[in-house]
Amino acid sequence: MRKHLIGAVGVSMALSLTACGSGNSSDSNSSDGKGKTLTVWIMEGTNPDAKPFFDEVSAAFKKKTGAKVRVEYQQWATAQKKFTTAIEGGASQVPDVAEVGTTWIPQFAETGGLVDVSDKVKKAGLNNDLVEGLADAGTLNGKQYGMPWYAGVRGLVYRKDIFAKYHLKAPTTWKELRDTAKVLKEKEPGMTAFPVAGGAEMFAAPFIWGAGGDLAKLEGGKWKSTINSPESVKGITFYTDLARKDGVSPAKATTWTEKEVATDFEKGKVAMTISGNWTPKAFVQAAPDLNGKLAAAPIPGENGGMSKSFLGGSYLSTFKGSHQDLAWQFVQMVTTGKFATKWAEQTNYFPGQNSLLKKVQEKNDPLVAPFAKQMTEAGATVPKTPAYGKIQASQVVPKMVQSILTGKQSVQAAADQAAKEMDKIFAS
Repeated sequence: MRKHLIGAVGVSMALSLTACGSGNSSDSNSSDGKGKTLTVWIMEGTNPDAKPFFDEVSAAFKKKTGAKVRVEYQQWATAQKKFTTAIEGGASQVPDVAEVGTTWIPQFAETGGLVDVSDKVKKAGLNNDLVEGLADAGTLNGKQYGMPWYAGVRGLVYRKDIFAKYHLKAPTTWKELRDTAKVLKEKEPGMTAFPVAGGAEMFAAPFIWGAGGDLAKLEGGKWKSTINSPESVKGITFYTDLARKDGVSPAKATTWTEKEVATDFEKGKVAMTISGNWTPKAFVQAAPDLNGKLAAAPIPGENGGMSKSFLGGSYLSTFKGSHQDLAWQFVQMVTTGKFATKWAEQTNYFPGQNSLLKKVQEKNDPLVAPFAKQMTEAGATVPKTPAYGKIQASQVVPKMVQSILTGKQSVQAAADQAAKEMDKIFAS
């Protein structure tokens, strides 16, 4: 999932046997951790300095269970392939616990690598406290494959100093979004008013969802693309027209990813953009002169309310063949209570439990509260099937948007082609 929130952040693809989960059938259900070691894979990049955090967790876990914890940091760019290789290698190759992006859950669950912890979650009394969209992302056929750990969602981030200069307010409808961007284009010609980033799938998706469309639907047990439906096309048209007809986004943004948008924002060259809840803090760290100049708002709905936005994050999941009871105790320790709160504070992501998220909201931080509202009231997920990962790898949606922005295809023709490509992958 995080490769959709902040991009790729190498480790060798080689797996040494000593660096893998060492559980076996005789002790996999034991909660006595003396003499045992849990191997935990954690993705790099979410927390700039995760080692002190996991040193503290490991000490607490050893005190509680007697077990040692060996944390191995992985890179997002190579982790999916590494997981696949490990799962194919069997129980001796997989970690005991790992951070798994929500969009990877369907693939790893389908291969039989992940443990269904539904009963453990219920027994711990956690099932009714999980953020709905995040819990749904890791649940397939009624089975939950791990605990939601942290999450992110996109909203609007804008320069409040620029908005104040021209007496502008955060847009609450699509018309207001367009009108505001057009004013910014006129008044601040040296800035991009609103980037229509052709390489950022999750910039286009809110307008597809906001128009009542969707990327795909499950019909009769099979996934079928709906990106070319009238509703979806309406949303794609609005988004791309911001660049094609209104000119609020420059031609160079046609191939921009979120990284390019962020780079220009940090340079003071973007007035308003779709961006993640983790980015305001990162923007200020990269460009201290932006301190006090940023504001946030949910992505407006067509006629009010909110357009849905991709809700992604990471789970902590356990793998079959591991010390499963010990692994679950570790998962529960990290994803709940003080450690979940501390991780959220250090990373600027949201915790996966409503009770903890409520505490975040109660602080009423103006750069946090709008994202929390977006997440709880209008979070959405991509199709829960391994095939969608292949669709994303093939850049189907970005290619569609870029084809429209460059004038190579009409919106309908580009959407029809994207749907055809998606359906071919769904059927493979």
